[in-house]
Amino acid sequence: MNLDYLNYPYASQRMATFAKNGMVATSQPLAAQAGLDILKKGGNAIDAAIATAATLTVVEPTSNGIGGDAFALVWVKGELHGLNASGPAPKSISIDAVKAKGHEEVPTFGLLPVTVPGVPSAWAELSRRFGKLPLTEVLKPAIQYAEEGYPLSPVLAKYWKGAYKKYKEIFTTPEYKSWFDTFAPEGRAPEIGEVWRSEGHANTLRSIAETNAESFYTGELADKIDAFFKEHGGFLSKEDLADYKPEWVQPISVNYRGYDVWEIPPNGQGIVALMALNILNGFDIKEKESVETYHKQIEAMKLAFSDGKKYVTDPEKMSVTAAQLLSEEFAAQRRSLIGEEALTPEPGTPPRGGTVYLAAADSEGNMISYIQSNYMGFGSGIVIPGTGIALQNRGHDFSLDPAHENALEPGKKTYHTIIPGFLTKDGEAVGPFGVMGGYMQPQGHAQVIMNTIDFHLNPQAALDSPRWQWIEGKKIVVEPNFPTHVAQALARRGHQIQVALDGGSFGRGQIIWRDPRTGVLAGGTEARTDGSIASW
Repeated sequence: MNLDYLNYPYASQRMATFAKNGMVATSQPLAAQAGLDILKKGGNAIDAAIATAATLTVVEPTSNGIGGDAFALVWVKGELHGLNASGPAPKSISIDAVKAKGHEEVPTFGLLPVTVPGVPSAWAELSRRFGKLPLTEVLKPAIQYAEEGYPLSPVLAKYWKGAYKKYKEIFTTPEYKSWFDTFAPEGRAPEIGEVWRSEGHANTLRSIAETNAESFYTGELADKIDAFFKEHGGFLSKEDLADYKPEWVQPISVNYRGYDVWEIPPNGQGIVALMALNILNGFDIKEKESVETYHKQIEAMKLAFSDGKKYVTDPEKMSVTAAQLLSEEFAAQRRSLIGEEALTPEPGTPPRGGTVYLAAADSEGNMISYIQSNYMGFGSGIVIPGTGIALQNRGHDFSLDPAHENALEPGKKTYHTIIPGFLTKDGEAVGPFGVMGGYMQPQGHAQVIMNTIDFHLNPQAALDSPRWQWIEGKKIVVEPNFPTHVAQALARRGHQIQVALDGGSFGRGQIIWRDPRTGVLAGGTEARTDGSIASW
């Protein structure tokens, strides 16, 4: 890959990181170092990713937790494997049951939006199939940080304090008490540099490690979750947990200018990034800082998102297939709608027929793209007392309209925002990439891939480049360092441009590329968070 390793004019002046023996890139330095320590103990990239992911539940609880979901793309021995560890809605829930509790939509917080968590199962399944070290060894760093504590980093403290201020006003009923006991034990959010610890979190991680996650789904932890939901009138049960297994899935891809871009298939939204790239494939993209380039990127993403939001749900419930959505015929149909002016997107008709991301690589050629999340920061606000298990709120994305593709049903998986990405060329791994952050994720994926392939930027410059984000209709938000003359030109084409002063909504990404000739790894990490690369 011919990448420009010189300074990029809009970048932070940081350069890519290079290493030979191994690399872990994620949003927290302590978590990246935990993964590297596992590599140095004889673990492989998959072991390192599990160690990093488990540590992230401790050192970045504002974005993920033990009670979240996960997806992974794993490159081992020349083959790419996909893992979907998102969970379904409880078997006892229904549209009528939610409406009977007085809701016209699935609420954002509380017990109702909680679906079966997949994170512990992801760790156990990745370890079972591809790991070299036992889970008891791999989870040691996370357990140690939970028991002994760690000082908060700056961006982490910012989001923690923001969540506390919000939750203090809205979490006033008994089911939320454990959130404050766990994450605000002094009656406030911890400050930058202040040490936070959670003994309950450590005990839970130890139990998961010793039982290969069985305690979470059929044992003592499952009993505690079941009892809490029964006490407070929720739907999730021990039966739901016991019946759950993560799924190995066939990754989906499009070929973009000679490179294969890979994503997890629905129920994840990775297909949105692929649909956008498929549309863009038909254009001759020449310049990066051009109004024509940005206009086409934005219009393609709007069209892809409108289709994704209409059709993506549990794959067994979808009315169209991923292949139909990724067909050249459909891409051409959607591409033809892009003109000189900004459009208001509507779904097409295909032809019939809150989150952490990490990347890891080792000297054997193994690589993994891994993402896990609680959604919207801390998730549902529900923490199982004494365990540190903060539960996600993925069910919030279900519709209560029975005619909607993503309508709530018992045992159904919802549209899911978290997506890992992977890049290959001519059957060889280039490497893992990802950009976390709700509906920014497919937009970040497309921008990072174009920065890499079309504009030949190195991993760090590809991440540092200023981003745009489509919100709805013709509304586009850009970062403060986005070129002003391009923003003005886009506005003249009908785009409603706003400058966002807080960069938190533009995603936080990581990249590791591998040179197939030398095995040298080149990594980039995110300046929009406490990002770090640990390597050797």
